[in-house]
Amino acid sequence: MKIVPNTTGPLAVALLYDGLCTFEFGIVAEVFGLPRPEMGEAWYRFASCAVEGGPLRAHGGFTLTPDHGIELIDCADIIVVPGWKGSDEAVPEDLCHRLREAHERGARLVSICSGAFVLAATGLLDGGTATTHWRYAKALRDAHPKVAVDRSSLYRSYGRVFTSAGSAAGLDLLIEIVRQDYGPEAANSVARRLVMPAHRTGGQAQFLERPVPVRRHNEVAPLIDRMRAELGAPWPLTRMAEACRMSLRTFMRRFNEATGAPPGEWLAAERIEEAKRLLAAGRLSVDEIAVFVGLGGADTLRHHFRKRIGISPGEFRTRFSRPESARGDVSVPSACEHPALCSQ
Repeated sequence: MKIVPNTTGPLAVALLYDGLCTFEFGIVAEVFGLPRPEMGEAWYRFASCAVEGGPLRAHGGFTLTPDHGIELIDCADIIVVPGWKGSDEAVPEDLCHRLREAHERGARLVSICSGAFVLAATGLLDGGTATTHWRYAKALRDAHPKVAVDRSSLYRSYGRVFTSAGSAAGLDLLIEIVRQDYGPEAANSVARRLVMPAHRTGGQAQFLERPVPVRRHNEVAPLIDRMRAELGAPWPLTRMAEACRMSLRTFMRRFNEATGAPPGEWLAAERIEEAKRLLAAGRLSVDEIAVFVGLGGADTLRHHFRKRIGISPGEFRTRFSRPESARGDVSVPSACEHPALCSQ
């Protein structure tokens, strides 16, 4: 696959290997490789590269003919490992070395599902927390004891290294990366074209231990819709429980089962997401946004923003109010064997 599209944005590269997980690769190509002229010239460029020689077979009974070799990693701004051959399959040292060098020069490394084994093999996750599909969590923990393995979350980040859970969780992580690079509106646009929810937080549970019973008068979903529509209103726990016609204890349990988070944590995250959207739109002041989303005042909004996002609301607005300003410059090594790609 050649570089798609011909823009000036970050170069996102997906790795190809024998036994390629086709769904995982497909979602990377969909998010980063699909032409999106409405996003302007700063949108991602996309390519794939083989990390080994010989015929590369993919799940589904077809063979790949790569356009690029492993040296393309040396040019990439974002490198995605779309799954891996297996939890007990060795990761080539040359691949680990190139990934470590890419990380050192500022590239972001991303894995989907079992691709976490590749990133863990580089040592870059040592001392940090990673996630993978819950079925592989024990194997990852046993193989890499220096990595704290979170078997519950949809995705995790450790500096510039990102890991995600089962295949579909990779979509959530990729959309989150789009959000970080280009802001909420761009992420929402990509999600709409994929016909998927605009945002699921990384801390949301991979799966529910048991389905939430559907009851005519006391299910949680209508309350969630109402809270999203009225973020600026006060939502004490007692009011939430009464709206669902449940005891407080039952409500807390059902809400956590349905969303993967306690009510207060879920509400705070929703308020911050709406604040991010309004900041990027640029029409309201920080004080007005804080009131609109139910956080009272600018000081409270700044506190939650720094706690959850790591930057102030003003910094977020500066970075994401225009797509072209959201992309940071990433240094490219002069030894890159694909100067044409790096110079675009």
